[in-house]
Amino acid sequence: MSHHPTSQMRRTLVALIASGAAVLSLGGCISLGGKAPAQLLTLTADAAPNAGSMAQSTVRDAIIVEVPTVERTLDQVRVPVHISDSAVAYVADAVWADKPARLFRGVLAETLAAKSGRLVLDQVETGSERGMMLSGQLLRFGYDQGLGAVVVRFDAVVRNPGAPLRKQRFEASEQIGAVDAVTVGAALNRTANRVAADVAAWSAG
Repeated sequence: MSHHPTSQMRRTLVALIASGAAVLSLGGCISLGGKAPAQLLTLTADAAPNAGSMAQSTVRDAIIVEVPTVERTLDQVRVPVHISDSAVAYVADAVWADKPARLFRGVLAETLAAKSGRLVLDQVETGSERGMMLSGQLLRFGYDQGLGAVVVRFDAVVRNPGAPLRKQRFEASEQIGAVDAVTVGAALNRTANRVAADVAAWSAG
């Protein structure tokens, strides 16, 4: 005997509501989409060259900072909330001005330029010559519900001509009391700067 269509629709709605319980338990702080944000978030480097400062060198003596590769959840402008290893939502109304990998690359470049005093270039500017190259993968850049903290995790790779490749994982986190666009954005900016400073110190070694 077949089920009545109305009964089938009711069962489907109950299943959908049940599957969204973990998302709703965050108290409305996250969203899977919706209206445009009131503001766009960005990253600023704590350590940056002074206004008017200049650096001159050959490309072989410069540092080339590449845009990190990312996993799928970071290949967009929304801020992920990691609910579990298999569930991800997004902070409501939190939207980056550019993709996180590009913003993080900017913080890395500014920090390296300020702390090393060397010329820092984008890969696009270098042509066929290569100096020290800093690349890597941005693995986490968002809020972890289990930790109650924002997390930045970056696998850095340094390649120097004629030297062995070096790789190291860097991570920083900061607990926050509210999960909203302003709070999460500011905490991620501070955390990204701590990771960038650690990478700059390590890469100079």
